[in-house]
Amino acid sequence: MSQIIVDIQNILNKARKQAYQRIHVAMVQAYWLIGKRIVEEDQQGNARATYGKALIANLSTQLTKDLGQGFSQRNLEQMRAFYLTFVIPQTASAELQTPDFQLSWSHYLMLMGIKELDERRFYEIESIENKTIGIILCQKKSDLVVEITLPENNDQIFASRYQTVLPSNEQLRQLLIQTP
Repeated sequence: MSQIIVDIQNILNKARKQAYQRIHVAMVQAYWLIGKRIVEEDQQGNARATYGKALIANLSTQLTKDLGQGFSQRNLEQMRAFYLTFVIPQTASAELQTPDFQLSWSHYLMLMGIKELDERRFYEIESIENKTIGIILCQKKSDLVVEITLPENNDQIFASRYQTVLPSNEQLRQLLIQTP
């Protein structure tokens, strides 16, 4: 009887994990769409806003009143920046698309801090494809809290190197090749 209990627990744990991941993807897509809508309203598609601060302040007040926490001016500005950072090139079908987001919101917030497109894309791909790597990104050396990702069923963290700056793409590729 104990094996059936373990099997059922495993089935439920896997289903819960999948549901949790889908919720994260849906929320990341929602944040991108909110950012898109803010840009459309505020900028009429232009790169610069004309009255953005007032719009975001008003949205923050109303959305917080109507929907509760999570809509501070800072959060709304991050959603706007998220859309502008991960914008889909304009095509006829782009209107109906959202990017295929596969990482958590905190991942994308960290990635948005990387201004070089190729470097940002490299870290995004590595985070998605190579689950055995935990990449730690800190904007400031004084950051006390660091978010990391670990492979599934891994509860150990081994810090082998600390750097105060991100390695170049080539340096990171060499590290990845050398790592067993």
